[in-house]
Amino acid sequence: MRLTALPAFADNYIWCLSADDGAAVVVDPGDAAPVLAAVDAGLRPQAILLTHHHDDHIGGVPALQQRFPGIRVIAPRETRIPTATERVTEGERVQALGQMFHVVSVPGHTLSHVAFHTDEHLFSGDALFSLGCGRLFEGTPSQLLATMRSLASLPAQLLVCCAHEYTVSNAVFARHVDPANAAIRQRQEEALAMRRDDRSTLPVTLAQELDGNPFLRTHTAPIRAAVSAHLGREVTDDVDVMAGLRHWKDGFRA
Repeated sequence: MRLTALPAFADNYIWCLSADDGAAVVVDPGDAAPVLAAVDAGLRPQAILLTHHHDDHIGGVPALQQRFPGIRVIAPRETRIPTATERVTEGERVQALGQMFHVVSVPGHTLSHVAFHTDEHLFSGDALFSLGCGRLFEGTPSQLLATMRSLASLPAQLLVCCAHEYTVSNAVFARHVDPANAAIRQRQEEALAMRRDDRSTLPVTLAQELDGNPFLRTHTAPIRAAVSAHLGREVTDDVDVMAGLRHWKDGFRA
C-alpha cells in the first residue's frame, strides 16, 4: 500500500492509502480540491475515514460524495458529521482495500474524536501531533491523559499520520519543557531540515514520539519537574501534569 499526504489549507494533510491500481482510502478530506487533483492523476477513492467533526477535516466530503456517489464515509458517532454513511466507536474495526482499520476513541480535542490504525499506520487526526497534541476544545485533562495513554499503548512501529504540519513549532515548546532530551533535539534538527527543503515532517514512528513528545511522557520525572516549576508548586498526579502542560502550551510564545 502506498501512503500519500496531500497538503491542504495552510498546514493540513489529507492522507491517502492506496493500492497499485489507485483504489484508495482517504482520511480527513477537509478540502476536496487536492483529492480531486489526485483523482485526475489516477487516484480512485473507495472510502473516506473521518476522525472528528471540525470543518477542516470534513468540509470536502460533500463534493467527494457528489463525484463518487455511494462512497463509504466512516466517522465517529457524532451528529455534527451529517455526511457519514457508517458510524464507529472504540474497539470496532473497519475493513477497506483489504486493510483492517482499528478504531480507537481519543477524546480531548473533541469529545467524539477517534483515531484509526492498521498494522502499519496510525491516523490520529488532531489527537496526536508530532511532539504535541490537539488543544482541549471540548474534553478534559483527564480525558486527554487517557487518550495519550491509549495511543502510547499501541505498537511502537506504527507510523503516525497526523493532520497538521506542526512539528517545528511543537519542537520549540518540547525543548523548552525538556531541554536535556536528545531525542527532541534530533527531531527538531531533522524537522527544520525537512521544512527548509519543503518536505513533510510526517509520518513519524510512534516510538520516536514516545521518546520525545511531552504529552506522551507526563509520567516521567523531567516533565513532572518542568510542569511543577512552571506552576510554582508540586504537581499532585498525572492529570495535574497534563492540565498544567496543556495550559502552558496554549499560552506559550517562543
